[in-house]
Amino acid sequence: MFTRRTGALFLVSALLFGGTFVAAKAGLAHIPPLLFVAIRFDIGAVVLAAFAATHLSRAELRPRTVGDVVGIFATGVIVIGLTNALLFVGQQHVTSGVAAVIFSLNPILTPVFAALLLSEERLSVRGFAGMALGLVGVVLVANPDSAALLGGGLGVPLLFAAAVTSALGAVMIRRSEATLSSTARTIWGVPLAAVLSHGLSYAAGEPVVGLSMPPVALAALVYVGVFSGAIAYLTYFALIDEAGATRANLLFYFVPVVSAVGGWVLLGETISLLAVVGFVVIFAGFLLVSGLPPDVSGALKRGVRERLVGSGS
Repeated sequence: MFTRRTGALFLVSALLFGGTFVAAKAGLAHIPPLLFVAIRFDIGAVVLAAFAATHLSRAELRPRTVGDVVGIFATGVIVIGLTNALLFVGQQHVTSGVAAVIFSLNPILTPVFAALLLSEERLSVRGFAGMALGLVGVVLVANPDSAALLGGGLGVPLLFAAAVTSALGAVMIRRSEATLSSTARTIWGVPLAAVLSHGLSYAAGEPVVGLSMPPVALAALVYVGVFSGAIAYLTYFALIDEAGATRANLLFYFVPVVSAVGGWVLLGETISLLAVVGFVVIFAGFLLVSGLPPDVSGALKRGVRERLVGSGS
């Protein structure tokens, strides 16, 4: 997994998705959740359409196979549209700490679906240990109230459903073996997510007329539309193609870390010592699953050999 490209994709995706939770706190105070998601992807669709018009040809955008259609469906309807609808509605019923823990079951669920649908992505015992360690780290960072975790009403099942759809969709994308690039699939997928979200918002009876849009809500929409609604999904789906669904979804262990740091920097929230310990535990779990970078691993092996030779002489 550790190459410069995959490392950059992983870092950008984690940073931008992590910022979503900070922006959502500001935007959801003024805009209903499903409408918030819909407008987010309206903005993202416009940004991606402009990118496609200047960077991709019609041939690069044209679906050619059943796998292309399945990949676009999994991208737009399942991973982007349905997951975000469930996630944002579920967040209305629980604290951000509970939401972080429940949605961070995503990396645990991904190898389960991968074992059923993808023979090449089965985890080792060390990999499952790393997954479990990462989840422990998320719990330490989020530090949710146990009563809220167990008594979240509709919030907990909705967030769990979001984790399921996100994990299943990522594996479906990998299995589809689409000929379209991840960029083209994202350009098709974000408008699909916008249409789905508008439909769900209308069905839920969310108000559209008379909403107030103060500057903080507009800024939140710009962030989640452009940065975590267009750019982040371009990098995330490219990461799935590069590293596989199981390892790509490890980034969702780091989203609560980014969210916690963002809340500290931008909202004046505190970071406890327990959260710092959680950061370290998450990173340790990540290394167990993905392995050390080749240059680091090689340096450690050389160091051990030199020590052994030195002690032998």
